[in-house]
Amino acid sequence: MKETKDLRKSIRACAYQHGFDLCHFSHPEIRSQDSKALDCWVGSNMHADMAWMAEESRLERRKEPMSMMNDVQTVISLAMRHVPPPYSLEQANSSPMQGAIASYAHGIDYHDMMKKRLKALARDLDNLLGEHEQRVYVDTAPVLEHALAASAGLGWQGKHTLTIHRQQGSWMMLGELFTSAKIPVDAPASEHCGSCTACIDICPTAAIVAPYVVDANLCISYLTIEYKGFIPYKLRPLMGNHIYGCDDCQAICPWNNKAEIPDTDLLTPRGENILPELASLLALDEQEFRERFRKSPVKRTGRAAFLRNVCIAMGNSGNMKFVPLLLKVLDDVEPLIRGHAIWALAALHRLQNIDGLIEKLIELKKKEENDGVLKEISAILG
Repeated sequence: MKETKDLRKSIRACAYQHGFDLCHFSHPEIRSQDSKALDCWVGSNMHADMAWMAEESRLERRKEPMSMMNDVQTVISLAMRHVPPPYSLEQANSSPMQGAIASYAHGIDYHDMMKKRLKALARDLDNLLGEHEQRVYVDTAPVLEHALAASAGLGWQGKHTLTIHRQQGSWMMLGELFTSAKIPVDAPASEHCGSCTACIDICPTAAIVAPYVVDANLCISYLTIEYKGFIPYKLRPLMGNHIYGCDDCQAICPWNNKAEIPDTDLLTPRGENILPELASLLALDEQEFRERFRKSPVKRTGRAAFLRNVCIAMGNSGNMKFVPLLLKVLDDVEPLIRGHAIWALAALHRLQNIDGLIEKLIELKKKEENDGVLKEISAILG
């Protein structure tokens, strides 16, 4: 094993070779304030319908990293930067014919990319340190990744709850390598948000209900990605043209104005996913959807929920050119799409009368069997 004074330097060099931008070390411990914050968040039902977040066993594992692996001595927190959106908030908001997809999803799925790189790093660490126990995690395990990153000095958790680095901002994805090797740890990160409330003020749905607290029930990222039901009426007009995730709180953050932009993006953004045309998306059938978003995180959301989001964006656009497209999907096999197309048509109808829409909805009501869609029709006819 390397001498202690050279160990972190050698591991960092290894991590950089595998495409990671930051590599920091902490004990497998969660601070009491982070544990209490998690309990309060779950106790306030801010995890929405993500029931697994409140499962007692998972909850305890999040608060006890030692439970994630036998004899874990060190947690290595790693970050991989991605290129921020190549457009401003104003440009995104003034493009009603297009949909906004979170920038990390412009290319390939970061889960797959990071896990492969973490496993490759783990193999190199076996050569460097001698064979030892290791586990790698990317987002899906019960790990408080932002809290561990802060303890490791990688960055502090901002008021939008994401990790911020002084030089590199917050456009990054996190991963962890749990190891039985005893590695010197880094000093914890200090906070530098100060009195700034830009992320809180910009949030379209006021989901950042207090500094460092996000209510998933209101969060556009949760609603457009994780949630698979009918989106609450009061939130739909606030979603604008967001169809997968939301970058607003990061785009407005002053620390990202100072951040270095990476020369290359390992997630290889696809031009077709950068402010895509809404009309082309609503026309996708199941096979076309899978092909369009192959190897993309968008694929995991599924066609029904994704096109639900597209319908809402069309309803918020104020553009009557979407009417024929929305009428066409009233016969779609997916209730989520039919129901939100009805809402979108009603939103446009309020701006400019759509001939025959009420009669069309009356006919639809006679044959519709899904309770959610019937509720959408009744809301309009009522």
